[in-house]
Amino acid sequence: MDLVSLLMSSTLPVANWAPTSAAVAARQREAGDVHLWLMHLDQPARPLEELTASLDADERQRSARFRFDVHRGRFETARGLLRHVLGQYTGLAASAVAFRYGNAGKPALAGPVGRPTVAFNLSHSGPYALLGLTSGEDIGVDIEVTRDIPDHEDIARSSFATEECDELFRLPPARRPDAFLACWTRKEAYVKALGDGLLAPLDQFVVSVDPRSAPMLRSIGGSEAAAAAWTLWAAQPAADAWAALAVRGKPSRVCTFSLA
Repeated sequence: MDLVSLLMSSTLPVANWAPTSAAVAARQREAGDVHLWLMHLDQPARPLEELTASLDADERQRSARFRFDVHRGRFETARGLLRHVLGQYTGLAASAVAFRYGNAGKPALAGPVGRPTVAFNLSHSGPYALLGLTSGEDIGVDIEVTRDIPDHEDIARSSFATEECDELFRLPPARRPDAFLACWTRKEAYVKALGDGLLAPLDQFVVSVDPRSAPMLRSIGGSEAAAAAWTLWAAQPAADAWAALAVRGKPSRVCTFSLA
């Protein structure tokens, strides 16, 4: 589903992201496209041995800190798949993909000059990871699995903007848990796109909350004009997950893929 169709939709679809080769998608990429990849971490599209072999020393050290095997395996799989996809888009071997990190820890590609320009952001939750790719623009993605958050209303009151709280609490109580997660992913995607970490207070910008309405970044610091410089996209990549994308500018297409 392209961006225009999504914005015209009255509800968020459970996206049918067809399994696709990263090499094929990379060849199809056009200027102005945003590519989103849904990755299944418990049943990866590549052999686990291949994925772990591509990790660098820093990633291996980070992996070793996980206490439980399931969390360690999902981290290694996410990083290995990230390297695989980025390698297809840049023409590098997965093990040759190198990263640099901003002040707040946001990763970006580092390495040979002259390679295709790719900006990316990765998020993972439970058995899923979401990877967003674009050309040189600020991008952030977030994915959250559906789960019970008993204090979600208290979190909203302490973290969301007043307008967002008003919209959330106008909804029937039964719809609020999903609306909370939909709002949370939209806000996290924008914060991650900025790369500022905690320097971007969650109550200083406003997104749409109701998952049955079109995703919108409504204002930033009270300015609707500032918000208009961004595109906010959202969907359900699976029946049990919510996802969002924030990107500076107006992409021509948002293309969704599931890694084959």
